[in-house]
Amino acid sequence: MRIALFGGSFDPVHAEHVRLARTAVEKLDLDKLIVMPSYVAPHKKGGAAADGKDRFELCRIAFEKLDRVEVSDYELARGGVSYSWLTCRAFAEKYPDAERMFLVGADMLENFYSWKEPEEILRCVRLVACGRRETLPVDAHSRFLRRFHTDFTELDFVGGELSSSFLRVSLCFGKEAEGLDEGALRYIKQKGLYRVPHLEEALLLERPERREHSFRTALLACSRAKSLGIPEEKALLAAAFHDCGKSVPPTSALLSGFVPPADVPPPVLHQYVGAYLAEKCFGVEDGEVLDAIRYHTSGRAGMSELEKLIYLADLLEPGRSYPGVEELRELFERDLNACLLRALQEQIAYLRSIEKPIYGLTEEAYRWILEIQNAKN
Repeated sequence: MRIALFGGSFDPVHAEHVRLARTAVEKLDLDKLIVMPSYVAPHKKGGAAADGKDRFELCRIAFEKLDRVEVSDYELARGGVSYSWLTCRAFAEKYPDAERMFLVGADMLENFYSWKEPEEILRCVRLVACGRRETLPVDAHSRFLRRFHTDFTELDFVGGELSSSFLRVSLCFGKEAEGLDEGALRYIKQKGLYRVPHLEEALLLERPERREHSFRTALLACSRAKSLGIPEEKALLAAAFHDCGKSVPPTSALLSGFVPPADVPPPVLHQYVGAYLAEKCFGVEDGEVLDAIRYHTSGRAGMSELEKLIYLADLLEPGRSYPGVEELRELFERDLNACLLRALQEQIAYLRSIEKPIYGLTEEAYRWILEIQNAKN
């Protein structure tokens, strides 16, 4: 009997998960593939956006049409952090006579060396790396053999660009979520999953083109957040609300208690308006998120990682087009501080070239990040 485990947060489960499951069953000649939503993934800073019960139900709906695939609530029922070695050990005890496999992304092999109890995992299962063969380092097999004295199996699977993060952002912005099973999408809408409280109201304050900008900013911020150790929900909140004050007139009743700082240039004022509205009208309480909104146009000395992320995502989202933007985008993916320094340099140079005043916080931000980079070099 050949059985494989396919774990993950499945938050939400989507078409690429289903395609991978179908491919694994066929190419590995499995008698059974067990899909296992995690309780809490160890490497997720902010946790799942939907709770375990809902993610389990979404998986049940999405996989119910596939033969030889079942959905298990083992990790959800056990609770606690979903460490793979505990699951694999329980799996081996339940199926002692089966040929047991464990599906992981090909890009996760490098991280496998730092997992908890990797030897115990390999005692219980054979690792199957799923993804494009070219994503594996040339010495992947030899290195694995040297370290663990066993090899892994490759499952050549060419996945699409769809991701759960993209779907979470799309759903909270009310976008059509292509790649979701129709039944799963109905369940999500009925249960009100992946919604940000008051975001719909905030977006109604923005012009249509500005709403699209906010959506693209949120997508970019969330795609980079994990690699920076920033909880996705913080990146999403800050990006989603960052421009909610852009088109609100100063006479609006929504701003009856708003007092702006002194000497703020008109193009910068909306960052303060947005932070005020997010807190007073739309229920955002997280101080880090509010600061990321409050300084997303000007920057400031001592910016948090979230503030840097939102400042740059706003500047670099795919709808932006100006000289040098592609070079900044490449830096954004490699080195956030280097990207921030270059962006501030270019912003200050541009303002000087058109003889516009430079806001004091922007100058302070530039001097601060320049000092950090000089000390690093």
